[in-house]
Parts: sequence; structure tokens; C-alpha cells
Amino acid sequence: MELNLKNPIAFFDLETTGINISKDRIVEISILKVGTNGKEEQKTLRINPEMPIPKQSSDIHGIYDEDVKDSPTFRSVAKDVARFLEGCDLGGYNSNRFDIPLLAEEFLRADVDFDMRKRKFVDVQTIFHKMEQRTLSAAYRFYCDKELVGAHGAAADTSATYEILKSQLDRYSELENDMASLAKFTTQVKSVDFAGFIAYDENDVEIYNFGKNKGKSVVEVMKEQPGYLNWILNADFPLYTKKILTEIKLREAIK
Repeated sequence: MELNLKNPIAFFDLETTGINISKDRIVEISILKVGTNGKEEQKTLRINPEMPIPKQSSDIHGIYDEDVKDSPTFRSVAKDVARFLEGCDLGGYNSNRFDIPLLAEEFLRADVDFDMRKRKFVDVQTIFHKMEQRTLSAAYRFYCDKELVGAHGAAADTSATYEILKSQLDRYSELENDMASLAKFTTQVKSVDFAGFIAYDENDVEIYNFGKNKGKSVVEVMKEQPGYLNWILNADFPLYTKKILTEIKLREAIK
């Protein structure tokens, strides 16, 4: 089944130095952009992460320090990536929990104002886990009856993700071929930031989603525990989470 698109959708995958959203960096990004007319464009870039790639990460994705020593930094390509993604909804595999938060961090570090809040996010892994409970390679085998050659290579993973979503729409009649509907279906927590530290409650009030203040209103905690915000802003939290909290604080200050 071909996708019913109101906007282009960009399936993307990141290979990184690790899984810490705050500290780790991109070493490869691959984007498969699908236009509303079905036209496909693919862009894959190796990135110099400006830090050593741990061996355990290189052993997974096959990218070593030597492979990226002459590659551009993310800062140097960030504006081109943002232009390529302009107007697109975003899709991926486990993207809501990892790729989107980390990409948001990289854009912030590069001082590129890329407003990801305007986009719909479709996480193919969430559809798969809700329906079948498997891995990407197993999902590709299950839905597409193919073996995933080159797994953990960003280009192979993005192409497989796109094929899986189309096959999922063929298989599950209850899934609506509409990116807004799929984004809603694949959103497990209604997050304010991308890492899930701040969420919305049933009344669309921002609440903390971790630690001792989990479930409490961010605004109320700011009033009752002013030191808590300062602790977050000076601790090892994602830049985007800090940006959201700062925006909330400024919003409340001008009321």
C-alpha cells in the first residue's frame, strides 16, 4: 500500500557514538524522503562526531574513527539537513525514543533553529511492537518476507523501515493511511520534550515524568521547589529538555 501523504515524510536513521542523548553524537545519518507524489530521495552522510567512537558502538554499526576523521561535522551540514527535512513529517524505527531526541540535540548544538514540534512523528517500531513484538530484522522478514542485508547500516535501515510501514498498512485494516492518525497511534507518551522527561497530563498541563516530582505540574514545582529547576538546568539533561523548561519559566514570568 502506498502512503497517503498530506506532507512529505522523511524516514531517517542515525548511527551514533552511543545511546546517551545528552552526550553522544551522530556518526552517520540517512534520510529517505518520500514526496506526496511518491517520489523518493535518499541522502546519507557520514559525520565526524568530534569525539572518539567507543569500540562497542563501532562493533555494532561498523563505523570507526578512521572512517569519519575527514568527514564533515554535524554543525557544518546541519543547515543542509534542515533544508532537506523542511516541511516533512518524520518516520523511523524506535525514532520517538532515540533518533528524534538526539537529532533535536544536534540541531541545538549546531545553533540551527529547526522546529520539530510542527511535525508528525511515525514510529514504525511502535506499530510493530503493538501488533507483533519483534526486532527490525524480524519485522522486515515478517512483513516483507525479505532478509535485512546490511542491518545497522543507516541506509539499509531507513529503506527497510519505509517498506515495513507500507506492508503494515496492507496487513492491518484498522490502521488508517494518514500520517496524523499513525503519529497518534505510535505516540506512547504525550511528551513535551522529545526525551520524555516532561509530559502532558490528561488536561494538557506540563508535568514532570521522572524522579521525585513525577506526575506533578512543572509550574507548581517551580513555585514550590525553585531549586529543582536550577538542578535540572545544571545537570546532565538534554539541551532540548532544558530549552522547554526555560520556555515554561519565561511564559509564566510574563503572565
